[in-house]
Amino acid sequence: MCSDTCGKSDTLLKIADRLRLYQPDHAFDNTIDTKYSRIPPSAGELDAHGGVRRSRAAVLICLFQGKDGDLRVILTKRSSAMSSHSGEVALPGGKWEEGDESDAATALREAKEEIGLDPSIVEVVAILDPIFTKREMDVFPVIGIVWDMSGFKPILNPSEVESVFDAPLEMFLKNEKRREEMVEWMGHRYLLHFFDYETENRCYTIWAFTASILIKVASIVYERAPAFEELAPRFWSRSRH
Repeated sequence: MCSDTCGKSDTLLKIADRLRLYQPDHAFDNTIDTKYSRIPPSAGELDAHGGVRRSRAAVLICLFQGKDGDLRVILTKRSSAMSSHSGEVALPGGKWEEGDESDAATALREAKEEIGLDPSIVEVVAILDPIFTKREMDVFPVIGIVWDMSGFKPILNPSEVESVFDAPLEMFLKNEKRREEMVEWMGHRYLLHFFDYETENRCYTIWAFTASILIKVASIVYERAPAFEELAPRFWSRSRH
């Protein structure tokens, strides 16, 4: 009989095992139970610094092995009709909705709604510490693996997504095709990273929030720091405890 590893890439199996062992920096209960986390769902949470009500969201970092054996991540370009971040490159994801059992469930639901990614072909292997945005949003990065990409037939929601593409994950550790900009907010200086990527005669720029998440994921997967100074915003990683 064929085991659960039958037909799966040794490279992906090793990466999945490594990610399952990942421990978040803070005491968020991101334990994976089968394909879902055990994080209690809520429409928002109280901020530790003054009781501000915060929204909760999740994004999906969907990894797979390309034809050349490289590890790749699925990305989208948001519709120009979107009210926020229109036309920008993003990871599939969005706000928690009533009925979502976990942050993993939120990310998988949003990916299906946005690009037609069937949750049944995605194995969630890790959830990282949340990132805290200026818009009072706690965003949980959910890492999933697609073992067989033949099961993914993109169906785009045109009101949310203009296009879907994939990029090599290791790119986010390299200086190649990378730019940076020093910015300041509330007296704190930090770097915004911009990665330019061309595929199928289209040019995309992955930057800021999305780039920061992918730098973090790539650092964990490849077990090395980026070849540049990261200097991420402090407010993205402050603890709620």
